[in-house]
Amino acid sequence: MNLTLAITGASGAILAQEMLRALEADDRVARVHFVASENSLRVLAEELGLSGRNDLVEKLLGVPPVKTIQHSDADIGAAIASGSHPSNGMVVLPCSMGTLAAIANGLANSLIARAADVTLKERRRLILCVRETPFNHIHLRNMTLAAEAGATIFPVIPAFYNRPVDSTEMARQFVFRVLAHIGLPQPGAYIWKPEE
Repeated sequence: MNLTLAITGASGAILAQEMLRALEADDRVARVHFVASENSLRVLAEELGLSGRNDLVEKLLGVPPVKTIQHSDADIGAAIASGSHPSNGMVVLPCSMGTLAAIANGLANSLIARAADVTLKERRRLILCVRETPFNHIHLRNMTLAAEAGATIFPVIPAFYNRPVDSTEMARQFVFRVLAHIGLPQPGAYIWKPEE
């Protein structure tokens, strides 16, 4: 698979980190295009202690990337901005309400928004992991617009039935649910098995 992962300025940088680690480790994934918005850099610094844009993927992974390419959000000429570029889909995790608004209203004013726009027009999977609470009417309207255009709204809502031991495990299990949704089930995913 050839996938795009975008991180925006919403809280939850650990989610993007766990997603990137899972994609790098998955043999079914050939290429990952990674885009970090300008606002995400502040969140990464505050939540994970990572600063700067240079070598961001390596900082998130803890090792040099093998299959992940980093793009600037200002580079609207990147390959993922074109519908002719082969792609199996895009995940925005976490997805801020500002990014949601841009995608839902077709602004395409950054590489993230443009890549999402291309994903929708080419009828590919677009997963928007929105991160906000409570939702106001504008948020709900934009989620509806994006869903009507073909996106999957996948709110960042952790599970508790697997009794996670810490926030990292909660983040990892959420990421595994997203990956299963795009056809990449993970071996460490918790699967609910009620009593027969």
